[in-house]
Amino acid sequence: MTDPAERIEELRVRIAANDREIVSAVNERLRLVEELWQLKAELGSDRLDLERERRLREQLAGGNGGPLSAEGLDALVTELLALTKRELGS
Repeated sequence: MTDPAERIEELRVRIAANDREIVSAVNERLRLVEELWQLKAELGSDRLDLERERRLREQLAGGNGGPLSAEGLDALVTELLALTKRELGS
């Protein structure tokens, strides 16, 4: 049986690695959205697409296997979209 103190340290290491992956994924998302917005600007299209945001929420909700609740997922997506807009100056 694993020593509880060792297990705690193992979990902390895995959590820290996961946190780094989250930051990396958010940075990649920002780069992709920035490129998308540049292309939209060239085409004269609006940056924001509320229908696309609605579909994104539906797709993520459909793929959420928990333990993140529906409310938690909605809060996460809301913050991610708001963060994107703040970071990229929308």
